[in-house]
Amino acid sequence: MDSVSVLALDPLLDDPDTRIIVCCGAGGVGKTTTAAALGVRAAERGRRVVVLTIDPARRLAQSMGIDSLDNVPRRVPGIKGSDGGELHAMMLDMKRTFDEIVEAHADADRARAILENPFYQSLSAGFAGTQEYMAMEKLGQLRARDEWDLIVVDTPPSRSALDFLDAPKRLGSFLDGKFIKLLMAPAKVGGRAGMKFLNVGMSMMTGTLGKLLGGPFLKDVQTFVAAMDTMFGGFRTRADATYRLLQAPGTAFLVVATPERDALREAAYFVERLAAEGMPLAGLVLNRVHGSGAAWLSAERARAAAENLDEGRIVDQGAGKTAGGGPRAISPEPSDPPVAPTAGPVPDLATAAGSTTGTTAAPEPGRTSAPEAAPTADGEHGEPPSAPHASGAPGAPDVRELTAGLLRLHAERMRVLAREQRTRDRFTALHPEVAVAEVAALPGDVHDLDGLRAIGERLAIGRMPS
Repeated sequence: MDSVSVLALDPLLDDPDTRIIVCCGAGGVGKTTTAAALGVRAAERGRRVVVLTIDPARRLAQSMGIDSLDNVPRRVPGIKGSDGGELHAMMLDMKRTFDEIVEAHADADRARAILENPFYQSLSAGFAGTQEYMAMEKLGQLRARDEWDLIVVDTPPSRSALDFLDAPKRLGSFLDGKFIKLLMAPAKVGGRAGMKFLNVGMSMMTGTLGKLLGGPFLKDVQTFVAAMDTMFGGFRTRADATYRLLQAPGTAFLVVATPERDALREAAYFVERLAAEGMPLAGLVLNRVHGSGAAWLSAERARAAAENLDEGRIVDQGAGKTAGGGPRAISPEPSDPPVAPTAGPVPDLATAAGSTTGTTAAPEPGRTSAPEAAPTADGEHGEPPSAPHASGAPGAPDVRELTAGLLRLHAERMRVLAREQRTRDRFTALHPEVAVAEVAALPGDVHDLDGLRAIGERLAIGRMPS
């Protein structure tokens, strides 16, 4: 992270010109938690915030202490805001949002006919792209009300992060497509000409489609199209308006990812797409980044130390076992005075790679000290004695075994760190202009406001602790 710009999120949250923050990225990377943490932090810094989630898992409601979320913003209790800061949260109800559009743009009789139509009920409940389109619709509705200082959007858990931008266009294309227009034609042509067209051309077309789709289904589609005729243009118009809103200076996109290859590849695609569409990118939030307080101890040295402890050898200063080996193995530093081993607590990693005996100086970076062997009768340093039990009780775990296990865990952690670093470096090499905020991996799930506050603090710092 030394050569990468650190994403400063507090100035973004505090800026009154920032009105919309969109958290986007692949599924399972922590978009919902990130959106909720940003909402809590912004509210407690004095802004009136609403968080819109599209995550059906309901984790947002649970973490905010709300029994359930629905299509209406609910105030979140327990926010320690200053200067009138408030937090509201809601979860998109795709079908209810579609129903609201129909009710708002059709008279009572036509609205009832549409809402009761079987094809509409299928379309509004699960047609491909409907969820993403309705997320855009709801965002447009919230922004038009001008009731909140900041709207934080958690985008849908789609297969691809790009679906959030593509789906409105796809749904609009379907509603404006040739198939729909063909079904609308009889309603648009009046009098005898219309009847002639219906009796000749449409009878042939509907006869064929009826065999493929089923007569009742086709009739439902035609009835739906006739009732929706006056509304189709509005879908495209509103989608275009919301699209322009996403391009406006008051919007900021945060691409959320984990330090894994697939997630960062998806993030790279989204960064490029945002640039192509002229949408403002604030930066990348890199979630669940692992760290270590003993990064100076390499995986190779940790594994070598564990092997030596397992085999009863001296933990030497190199990356492998002692050169001499055997019962007459010589200490790497025979001039140092020997220290007899004593029972004690399980040593930490620094002690494990350095000395398992009394108090020693902290090891220099890149150097692993060795435990001294007990002197033999002729004054030479022989094989170190077996480590005593940690508790002294029969059956208690052996300190040497526990230390070897800790060293292996550390070696695995260092391997994960190296893989994450390589993956992150590939992304930053392709997109050096993207600011990055790293969030340390937590030992458990976030389930309350305090957990969201902790995530918000890590987001604000923007880098792993050194």
